[in-house]
Order: sequence, then C-alpha cells, then structure tokens
Amino acid sequence: MFQQILTCIAQYNTIILHRHHKPDGDAMGSQIGLKNLLLENYPQKRIYVVGDDPGTYSFMDDSVMDCIPDSTYQGALAIILDCGGVNMICDSRYTLAEKTVRIDHHLFTGKIADEEVIDSTFESCCGMVTQLAVDGHWKINPLAAQSLYTGMVTDSGRFRYDGTTARTHRLASVLLETGFDSNRLFRGLYADSYENKKLKASFILKIRFTPKNNAYIYTTRDEVAELEKQGIDLFTISRGMVNTMADMKGVHIWANFTETDKGVQCELRSSMYNINPVAVKYGGGGHQKASGATVADRETVMAMLQDLDAIGEDDE
Repeated sequence: MFQQILTCIAQYNTIILHRHHKPDGDAMGSQIGLKNLLLENYPQKRIYVVGDDPGTYSFMDDSVMDCIPDSTYQGALAIILDCGGVNMICDSRYTLAEKTVRIDHHLFTGKIADEEVIDSTFESCCGMVTQLAVDGHWKINPLAAQSLYTGMVTDSGRFRYDGTTARTHRLASVLLETGFDSNRLFRGLYADSYENKKLKASFILKIRFTPKNNAYIYTTRDEVAELEKQGIDLFTISRGMVNTMADMKGVHIWANFTETDKGVQCELRSSMYNINPVAVKYGGGGHQKASGATVADRETVMAMLQDLDAIGEDDE
C-alpha cells in the first residue's frame, strides 16, 4: 500500500511535512507523528514541519512549526497529510519541492501530489501514518506514538464513529505499547475552561430544528464580531461549536452555519447518514458523516438545509 511512499522517503534527505490549515488533532498528530518517526528511523535526514498556529492543539508536545526559506524546498520531498483539497493545504510552497506525496483519508476529489495514498476506510490520517510505520518496519518512539494516538482518538470520536474498525484498535494497540502517558494526553486534550463552557451553553440555546428534526445553529456576522471582541476566534465559533448538537435523541443530522466576510461557513455532521454529497453540491467536501463547505449567503444555507432534510426521507 505504501511502498512507493516508503521509496520516496528513502530517496530524499530533506523532507517537509504539510497538513491542512486551522489544524485539528488528526492534522497535528499526523504531522508531529510522522516527523518523529522520520527522525527516529532516518536520523541523518532533515525533517521540517510547516503551517499556521496549532491553536487549541498547542498543548501537544513538539507542536511548534518551523520557519524555513523557499530555498529549503530545492531538491526536497514535500508530504501533504490529512488534506482533501488544494485550498486547504497550510503552506502553498509544497509546489516548490522536487517531489510531492499525499497521505489522506478524506473522500477523493482530485489529485494533488505526484504520489498519493488515499483511503477513506481509515478513521484518521494518523491511522494511515501508523500503518505506514508498521509496513516500513519502523521503530515507533513514545512521542510519535502519543501524537498519532491523539489524531486517532479525535477523528474517531474516542473510537465511537463507525469508521472505527478492528484495524483501528490493532493500530492503537501498537501505539499504546510504546508506553506513552495517555492520561497526560487526555488531560490536555479535554481540558476546558469555565468561559468555554459558558460559550457552549450560549450556542446550545441557539439551536433550531428543521421540519425533519435536523438541528442547526446560525451565527450572523454581527454576532461573530461581538464574539471576536471577546477573543473568540472563527474556528471556535464554527467547527468548535458544531458538536454541541451531537448526541441529541432523535437528531441524526446537525449543522453549524457561521457568517464571515468570505461567505457562510457550513459544518455538517451526521450520526447515521452520508451528508458528503450535500457538501460537495455546494462546493465543499470531507467525510461521509463530517463535511463542510462555504456558501454565499443565508438563502443558500436554507437550500442546503432542505437538501439535508431530503437525505432521510427514504427511511420514512
């Protein structure tokens, strides 16, 4: 599965790791995890990680990004992780590299790199990187394992989502056997402030329902501006709040809509249905049960909600 990528890694002395911007646990975990796998197994190589600030995942060990000049890409290999589209890649300079590789678990929407392994049956990109390490017979050190486990936990919803398979647990076991402190990891991962608890409560009070009992929250540009004055960033308002609607009895689809200067950010989720085609219809993408898009206005959002309502009609 990964033979071509293993060959590319062996051939290049400079390797630069990219992931999607505004990273989640899987993006950060796969990037930090692969970095430390490479440093462990190829100590003579120069390994760099690039991208924007890790945000809420800055608690992760080794999460500080490298600042490198364009010249570093000369004769280098760039590896793109956990990224389903060109517009999501955190640093466009990957195009300067001599060779590009992509490892991703999102649904395929188009080729990005010279060599690609795309497999949406994996619960996470971190799961794929772990499989890469197993296939390559690499030594996995505790820091690499801790990073990869973080992404497996977050993208599988703590091993609850149906993308979680026996393979997921086998690979998680490989990581746990390195002996990293999982309790320390979870303390950082799920630490929440009183202020954030209050913010979540305020969003819960904004929940509305469609005729088919799909839940949604809509935040206007004025509301966003007020929240930003309080130091709350757009990522928190949008993706960070979508799962305040998760696990409600009788609700199988939920969505968070956030007005921005560039349109309305749409975060779509489901516990039962494939909502990805709706996201793709409106110019987005992602996974079967977790996708997103950006649309022009509230009127388009209402049309999207009608399409989401139509998804479960065949089951009635």
